[in-house]
Amino acid sequence: MRVVGVIPARYASTRLPGKPLELIGGHPMVEWVYRRAVAALGYAIVATDDERIVTAVEAFGGRAVLTSQAHRSGTDRVAEALVHLRQVGVSPELVVNVQGDEPFLDGDNLRRLVLEFDDERVRIATLVRPFGQGEDVQNPSWPKVVLDQEGDALLFSRSAIPYAQNEALLPDCPRYKHIGVYAFRANVLQEVSRLSPTPLEQLEGLEQLRWLENGYRMRAVQVEDEGLSVDTPADLARARELAEGRWLD
Repeated sequence: MRVVGVIPARYASTRLPGKPLELIGGHPMVEWVYRRAVAALGYAIVATDDERIVTAVEAFGGRAVLTSQAHRSGTDRVAEALVHLRQVGVSPELVVNVQGDEPFLDGDNLRRLVLEFDDERVRIATLVRPFGQGEDVQNPSWPKVVLDQEGDALLFSRSAIPYAQNEALLPDCPRYKHIGVYAFRANVLQEVSRLSPTPLEQLEGLEQLRWLENGYRMRAVQVEDEGLSVDTPADLARARELAEGRWLD
C-alpha cells in the first residue's frame, strides 16, 4: 500500500511566526518532522504557504510544494498537496497528515495509524490518548473525544466529555485527548476537502466534526504519548532543551 506523509507548514503562526524554520539542535523544526516522517512512512512532502519554507526544505534535500495561502485548515492544504503529487506521478493510496510542529514525533504512532487500514472499513484514522491523572480536562485548547465500542470516534468537543454524573464510573468510560494527526484513504481526503463547513464544526472550531456530521466514521488509535507540540516560545525553549543528543534518535 503506497503511503505518503504530508506535513502542512504555515509561516504565519499567530503565537510563533516562522515556527517551521526555528532552529532546534541546529536544524529547522520542519527538518526534524520531515526526517521522522520519511523514516516512518517512506515518503513525505512539506505543504507550505511560504517560499522561505520551500527553500529551507530543499536545502536539506527534502520535498516541498507551495500551496495556497487561503486554506481554512491543514487538511485542505494536505488535499492540495495530493493534487500536486498526482501531477508528478505519485499516487498514494493513503495520506497521513503529519503535524509540522512536533519535532520529536513518534514514528511508531504513524505506523500504527497506517496499520488500521488493513481493515477495509477504515476510511479515516486519528490518534488519541487517555487523559493522565491531574491533567486539566476542562482546558478548551485540548479537544476531547468519546469512542464507541469499536474504537471509532462518536464526538469531539472542547468541553470535558463525557460528562460524569457519577465519577465512580469514569474508569469504565475514560476521557481521551485528541491528537491532531490523521490518516486518510486518498479518495476520502479528496471528498472531505470538498465538504462545506457544518454547524458543529463552526460552533466548536474543530474541523473533524465536519466529517462526522457528514457520516464519515473515524477510527481512533490509542497511544500513550503524544510528544511535544511547539506552539509558544516556552514550548520552543523546552524543545531545544530536549534536543540535546536526540537528532534522529
